[in-house]
Amino acid sequence: MNKFEALGLNPSLVKAVAEMGFESPSEIQEKAIPVLLNEDTDMVALAQTGTGKTAAFGFPLIQKINAKSGHTQALILSPTRELCLQITNELKNYAKFEKGLNPVAVYGGASISGQAKEISRGAQIIVATPGRMQDMINRKMVDISKINYCVLDEADEMLNMGFYEDITNILSHTPKEKHTWLFSATMPKEVATIAKKFMARPIEITVGSKNQGATNVSHEYYMVNSRQRYDALKRLADANPDIFSVIFCRTKRDTQKVAEKLIEDGYSAAALHGDLSQNQRDLVMKSFRTKQIQMLVATDVAARGIDVDDITHVINYQLPDEIETYTHRSGRTGRAGKSGVSIVIVSKSELRKIKSIERIIQQKFEQKDIPDGMEICRVQLFHLANDIKETKINHEIDPYLPSINEVLEDFSREELIKKFFSVEFTRFFNYYKNSPDLSTGAPGDHGGDSTRFFINIGAKDGFDWMSLKDFLKATLNLGRDDVFKVDAKSTFSFFNTNASETDKVLETFKDFQYNGRHIDVEVTTDSGRGKRKGGKKGKKFPEGRKFSGGGKKEKSGNKKGGRGRNIESSLKRRRTKK
Repeated sequence: MNKFEALGLNPSLVKAVAEMGFESPSEIQEKAIPVLLNEDTDMVALAQTGTGKTAAFGFPLIQKINAKSGHTQALILSPTRELCLQITNELKNYAKFEKGLNPVAVYGGASISGQAKEISRGAQIIVATPGRMQDMINRKMVDISKINYCVLDEADEMLNMGFYEDITNILSHTPKEKHTWLFSATMPKEVATIAKKFMARPIEITVGSKNQGATNVSHEYYMVNSRQRYDALKRLADANPDIFSVIFCRTKRDTQKVAEKLIEDGYSAAALHGDLSQNQRDLVMKSFRTKQIQMLVATDVAARGIDVDDITHVINYQLPDEIETYTHRSGRTGRAGKSGVSIVIVSKSELRKIKSIERIIQQKFEQKDIPDGMEICRVQLFHLANDIKETKINHEIDPYLPSINEVLEDFSREELIKKFFSVEFTRFFNYYKNSPDLSTGAPGDHGGDSTRFFINIGAKDGFDWMSLKDFLKATLNLGRDDVFKVDAKSTFSFFNTNASETDKVLETFKDFQYNGRHIDVEVTTDSGRGKRKGGKKGKKFPEGRKFSGGGKKEKSGNKKGGRGRNIESSLKRRRTKK
């Protein structure tokens, strides 16, 4: 029996699920769907963003709706236009084989009369933002007095955005005997008030614990001087060439300023905040979803409703005023079963907030150092090598090969590789070789008594930083805190141990194999901790890298630093998403 069929879904929904490629229900779906299908009840469901909540209420709703009747039977309230449209589209996909079922989206920024006409033609389910729904009720354009179900999706988000009065007003126009399903990531007192006022003995379902962060998101913080916050942001982007991220700022002004500086420095970035028109917001989000933009700088309000599964990093350029908001920010990554990273850039005065967040999300932060210039060069170098490995050969070049071979015939294979990689590496090396250390000391920092290592395994070997740390601790037989600052990249990683363990690490991995291939572990230069040693004799720092997104303009005390106008324009061309 299909796993979704076992939850009680009818054949038409199971067929739609199969066509959409869903294989197994998420935890919130397993807990909520059977209850909502088999019982006429109110429900409060607490689960992180990205855990499949839309399907958790969408499948039971569709199965309980009478598609043959055109009157409105269900109302779904969601905080933003983007989320409203997304829920509507998902419901249409779920109801693909339910003849006559018509979900309609109601939101601001579009013709209210057009939406009213669509509802009048028959809309069993209305998906609405609170503001537009209240407007339609006031104009008597919609009748929700006979609905059977009301869903409050992202309830905490709606209340954070100031929709409490709208929601209570809207609910006052619905029948008391309806069933209300409230879905929320957190349970602040305002959400509890709504539940108490408008729900009767609701069943409560919790995935994780209340306000807890998603377990597949790792949390890191980097401590820097406040004036170097932007430089630190660029370094973090450079150290993660495949980054696809949302960067959170507290104010619209800071959001616009950071986005403009990133664009000026050659990154594919854009701002998303409340001063943008709806058309501008739509264009930005379209570019972000298609990955033409890799770094979306946003305010908390503007980012609500962003639902993109492949976000690799959330970067807290500034921590939110309300600590609970961090849960929503970090929930933008690690979606659909994938792992993600939530990064916080903090000054010393903000360290206490990290401890507060840890108590709320019930997860620990890993303190890490801002990567130094040489580490970034190495990351970008191996990224280029991997890009070359994965590039499909364009045979249109074949007619030109004899002439190219003639130009390069005097060079050995090793010389050609060095020259090829040096085209980009030299530019970045010249820029980064005198770059300062941006990290500042902090409680729990191991400081200068540690050694940083390079290891040639990473995400493509199935490791994230947590699993790699566990692997290293077990392999080296070290204690819980003896392996730290683990940074897993695509095909390689970095980690630290106490300096006293250096010889042990090198000896353990001298002839070590993992899954049939040799593991190379070497000491690497990091923030002035010393030169690399071990590994292959005479091996020097490798050259080269396409550097798509690395080595941007940075205030480093090296005014020109070998970075001329030609370098900057070259980098901008290379950073643009193809």
